[in-house]
Amino acid sequence: MSSAPVPSAVFSRLIGTGSALPQRCVSNADLVAELAARGVESSDDWIVERTGIRQRYLAASDETTSALGARAAAEALKVAGLPASEVDLIIVATSTPDMIFPSTACFVQKALGIVGCPAFDVQAVCSGFAYGVSIADAMIRAGSARTALVIGAEVFSRILDWNDRGTCVLFGDGAGAVVLRADTKPGVLATRLHADGRHEHILRTAGTVCKGELTGHPFLTMDGQAVFKMAVSVLDEVARETVAAAGLTVADIDWLIPHQANVRIIQATGRKLGIAADRVVVTVDRHANTSAASVPLALDAAVRDGRIREGHRVMLQGVGGGFTWGAALVQI
Repeated sequence: MSSAPVPSAVFSRLIGTGSALPQRCVSNADLVAELAARGVESSDDWIVERTGIRQRYLAASDETTSALGARAAAEALKVAGLPASEVDLIIVATSTPDMIFPSTACFVQKALGIVGCPAFDVQAVCSGFAYGVSIADAMIRAGSARTALVIGAEVFSRILDWNDRGTCVLFGDGAGAVVLRADTKPGVLATRLHADGRHEHILRTAGTVCKGELTGHPFLTMDGQAVFKMAVSVLDEVARETVAAAGLTVADIDWLIPHQANVRIIQATGRKLGIAADRVVVTVDRHANTSAASVPLALDAAVRDGRIREGHRVMLQGVGGGFTWGAALVQI
């Protein structure tokens, strides 16, 4: 690990992005055919109209959360121009870890050949990446880390009930990562995190392992209308709260990257904030809902295609089970 001194005026800057997707891409048509074989009725038109999703990537049995996360992290480090040995903090946001313990972050650390730095998971479901960025930013500002990997990685396909068309068509697998680095120049301008456990029942996977047996319902369940209503409300509120904390206004946001759950939620959030549709990054059509991976996947896509450039202010937002929500305003 690096022994270079931390700058005296410490901020954290985002200096690299990366992503990783499973090999298998499943179009709506392919998924509809697979569901029909199970006796589950759906259609491409039905999925697109309600969600905006046209395809998703689904992990094979040997494609793990940590493997996807390590691939995304390696890409982010390559973009940042840093060796893995420079990393002194690893945070993985996931709701689908490789196992109960050790943490997925420790498996990522092993895969990257890093030894000694803190590595841990954050479980805030679809808000996990925003939570991870906020934690890494605070640790860098406090001087306890210099170079952090923040990764969102999921294999949600393993907790889906493929007989429930209301949920199984919504999700995909993948990973996204960013490198945050201590700097004298501001990068992460402000973050805000929230949760309200009173709404835990509207989106959850209630199963657990107890005394060698699986207890409780093992698959994701969701009250779609309740999630939609809360998501649009809290994403609007937390964006305004975060720009205010940075001493800015919504008009100062160059790009909005909300959690990629549903195109209707994304569009409604943009409208409430008064942000033009062409300034809202949308990748849900390509990736479906990848939970904690959705925001870093979308960020990496927009950086790589040249939309997001140096100096742009980007609002990253997550909202998910818990009920949790959060945002980070980042200047690239």
